[in-house]
Amino acid sequence: MERPAWAPPGIDISVPSVSRIYDYYLGGSHNFEVDREAARRAMEFMPGLPKIMQANRAFMRRAVRYAANEGIDQFLDIGSGIPTFGNVHEIAQDARPGARVVYVDHDPVAVAHSKAVLEGNEHAAVAAADLRKPQDILTAPETTGLLDLDRPVALLLVAVLHFLEDADDPQRSVAELRDALAPGSLLIVTHASFEGIPVPQERAGGAVGVYRDIRNPLVMRSREEVARFFDGFELVEPGVVSMPYWRPEPDSPVEQEDPYAFAGFAGVGRKA
Repeated sequence: MERPAWAPPGIDISVPSVSRIYDYYLGGSHNFEVDREAARRAMEFMPGLPKIMQANRAFMRRAVRYAANEGIDQFLDIGSGIPTFGNVHEIAQDARPGARVVYVDHDPVAVAHSKAVLEGNEHAAVAAADLRKPQDILTAPETTGLLDLDRPVALLLVAVLHFLEDADDPQRSVAELRDALAPGSLLIVTHASFEGIPVPQERAGGAVGVYRDIRNPLVMRSREEVARFFDGFELVEPGVVSMPYWRPEPDSPVEQEDPYAFAGFAGVGRKA
């Protein structure tokens, strides 16, 4: 297998990566054939997977604009993935010039490409760390150098919590991050779920099985389970809902959305 020039040295390009699969769903070019093969296998069960990812990104952009309009100018995006059009720093810095953004990911490709995209942007950085180890994130030089945790921060956990199994204790990770944030901070979450998927659960389970086969289990949680991640936060209206229902743009009628866009949940909470 030929190694592309953009592939960071030392990574195994024969093993699929969830961030590169996500990049493929969004039409990106920073993925390998092994990632595309896994994505195509998952799409045999759920052909609308790219629509889910597009709805996820659209919600993220709306939530970042909401945070900026609420006066927040610091953003911590964990599980940020490979940069694509409409990244957090682009949205945040357009709404609030000078906004500071720290991206966090444990995929070397995602980190390498984030560094390339952010070159010359003194108000944005990327840290190599894992959500399972919150203290590594909070003490990373990129975090401590750019963010003032004594002031409100928007914490983004977008399409990442469902890659933590219950044994990883994701509730603990979120609680540790919450406790480090100042009052007025926001938690922005999206999460996969069987609820809302326009195919029988047994068929959707086939797509989940593809992720299990590549050793990146996708944990589908109910609305109530997703809502528990907001313990210690006051949910912002309309609460934990399907992604298109969270404060849709006036010129994007929800009824025109693809049925797959309603798979999974999104929400924003404010720390008192």
